[in-house]
This record gives sequence, structure tokens and C-alpha cells, in this order.
Amino acid sequence: MVFAVAAVERAMKIQEVIMRALSGTITWLQAADILGLDPRSVRRWRARYERGGRVALYDRRCLRPSRRKAPAPEVQRIVRLYRERFSGWNVRHFYRFARPDHAVTLSYSFVKLALQEAGLVRKGRARGRHHRRREPRACFGELLHLDGSPHEWLRLAPTERATLISVVDDATKRLLYAQLWPAETTGAIFSALYAVFTAQGLPIALYTDRARWAFHTPKAGGPIDRTHLTQVGRALHRLGVEHIGAYSPQARGRSERLNRTVQGRLVNELALAGVTTLAAANGYLSERFMPDYNAEFARPPADPTAAFVPLHGVELEAILCEQEERCIGHDNVVTLDTLALQIAKQPGRPTCAGLRVTIRRDVHGQLSVWHGARCFGRYDAQGGPLSGGRPKNARTHLAQERRSSRRPGPPIPRLERRSRPRLPVGPRG
Repeated sequence: MVFAVAAVERAMKIQEVIMRALSGTITWLQAADILGLDPRSVRRWRARYERGGRVALYDRRCLRPSRRKAPAPEVQRIVRLYRERFSGWNVRHFYRFARPDHAVTLSYSFVKLALQEAGLVRKGRARGRHHRRREPRACFGELLHLDGSPHEWLRLAPTERATLISVVDDATKRLLYAQLWPAETTGAIFSALYAVFTAQGLPIALYTDRARWAFHTPKAGGPIDRTHLTQVGRALHRLGVEHIGAYSPQARGRSERLNRTVQGRLVNELALAGVTTLAAANGYLSERFMPDYNAEFARPPADPTAAFVPLHGVELEAILCEQEERCIGHDNVVTLDTLALQIAKQPGRPTCAGLRVTIRRDVHGQLSVWHGARCFGRYDAQGGPLSGGRPKNARTHLAQERRSSRRPGPPIPRLERRSRPRLPVGPRG
């Protein structure tokens, strides 16, 4: 018979302790303490040894394999698969891809233990001190988290560094928006808000860090100046969305955990899919990553009533935009950064020189020049005038639904004028 090494070592230890007890070197109570057994069990081992010798001390269960034992070739295949194709992935992310794509049928706990014993995955460190978790909001849309995460997202293009702008719901952990941008700019934030507000509606509150685009902080680390609004703060205030600023990374725990999870998964998935450009990465985010993330991590809210407020005809392009005040020059040209916008001749005005106007850059990159409620012209991102840029009534800041909601009334009857007989006019004397 062939026994396992552990079974042989165990039998030799039991035999040594029994022999010392039989010789009187130790008592049977001491023998029970050494073996970690009950005195009654020690008496049974003694009787078994006296009947059959040292062979009777072997554990017979080591002769037959367990019915739940995993096949060795399958374990070797999983370890080889992780080493060759998924090196650096966390175990849960690897297990999510390995089950449907590579027909892995073993449990997650066994796969994690096998990878740890093979030295491919580190064991998790002990948790820190106890913290009380903040309870999430009850309704979907009651609080949104917006954050930017600069990272080397494209492993196959290491020189292409980008920032992930993400928006996640606090109540459901649902990822509402995720796109890669060259930098965390005001235009990128407006594009993210425009996509979420158009698809869902207006939330009750928005939670962000205290970046330069979000808040004006006169003193580093000091309180936020609520009287001096940024471009994003002005737009949120006009839409009635509460803007909450975080004063520490721990306060943004949910968005920080989201960034850590996405960094651990998206980089590996983009490398596995062979993505090398930001456009392809954004397509992968919308079509594959976000649905998979929501299917795994999203949960139903505590209150099924949604807190998003419908837009009801609000024109987001006129609100979610960058606005700058400028003065028109003598040649009827207004400048924004390095762009020169030529103002066309306006009806009823001999010239527009000297007027204070507002230049808007919307989420699509188009520019427009406004003087109060009148639009002086629209331009593309390079400053070229767009055909039909100035509407006929020049009041495009009003919603189309409001301007066209007035129903025509019944036609007013036309009054007929009665002709009076004309007096005869005699000859002039």
C-alpha cells in the first residue's frame, strides 16, 4: 500500500508517543495533550497499535482520492491560461472571463487558491481599523458621483495618456457614463453631463472633488467660495442641481473604488482586445465594458421611485456651455483665445463695434455670439461661419416647444365696409 507523506508522518508521531507512554516516560494524559486528542481516543489508538502494529496507525482515508478532487490537468490548464494570457488580472476579473470564454467549471474559491499557491496572485492583506460605511441614497438619480481618473489606459500605446471621465449613481452603483478624454477639461465635463442629463434627466445633486473646473477655492485646502461660480457651477445652479464638493479622498470613497476597479479591469481588457486608440477604447467602453460592469455590480435601489427630473423642453446646449464675455472690435471681429469671429451685418444696426457680447462654446464644439437674447452668428470649432447660423427671429435661446405651443385660434371674420353714396360735386366757380 502507498500512503501519503502526511499520513506516514502522522502514524510515526502517534507510534512514538504511544511507545513513550507504554515505557512510563510520560503519562497517558500527557500523551493525549501531545497528540491533541481525547484520552478515550488515545486508548483506542493504543488498542489498534497492539492489534496491528504501526500499519494500523495509518489513516486509511489517504488510500482513496476524494470525489470532489479537481482533476490535475484542468488545474494545470487554468494556471497556464492565467500565466500566458491574463497575467496581472485580479482573480475575480479573470474568473469572469474564463468561465464563458474558456469553459472553466471550477469554483471561484478554488481558482483563487490555486493561483495563490502557484505564486501568480498575492494574498490579500489584513484590513485596517473599523470604519462605518455611509449609507447610499435611496432613489436612483438622487446623487451622482463624477470624477476623472488619469491613467495609462492603453497598454499597447504607452505614450497615449488619457483621463477617464465617469459618472456613477450612488443608490444603484450603476455606471451611467464612462469615456476617455485627453485631459479633465471643462468641455469634457460638460459633454459627460450632457450625455447623462439627455438620457436620464436632471439629478437632485452632483458630488465631485474640488478641481479647478468644479469650484473656486481662494486658499489651497480651504473652504469653497460659493459666490464665485465656475462654468460648471453656473450651469448646475441654473439647472437647479445641487453641487457638493468633497474635502478628502475618503469622502469620495465610492468614486475612488470605482476608479480602482476600472483601472484593474479596463486596462487588461483593452490590451486583450488589441485596442490602441482612444476612439476604439471609447467604443469598447460603451458597447462592452459598461454593460458588463452594470450587470455585475449594479443593484436595485432601496426606493424604486426615480429621482431624475424630466427636462421638459430645457435646451441643454444653451446652458451646458462655456461662456466668455468679449468686446467687438472696430472691424466687427470678436476674438476667443486664438480664434477671430467675424460678425456679419445685423439688421437695424449700422455697426456692432464696441458692443459687449457673450461667446458660447457648446458640447459639440460649435461657437455662437450673443448680445442679450439676440444671436449674432454661429461658427464651427475653427471659427468659420456656419450657414444659417443666425436664425430669422434670432431668439434660439427659447425652447422650440414653447415658441410653437401656441395654437392658432379661430379665424377672425372680416368686416365688410358699407359704401356711402357720394355727394355730387358741382363745377368750381
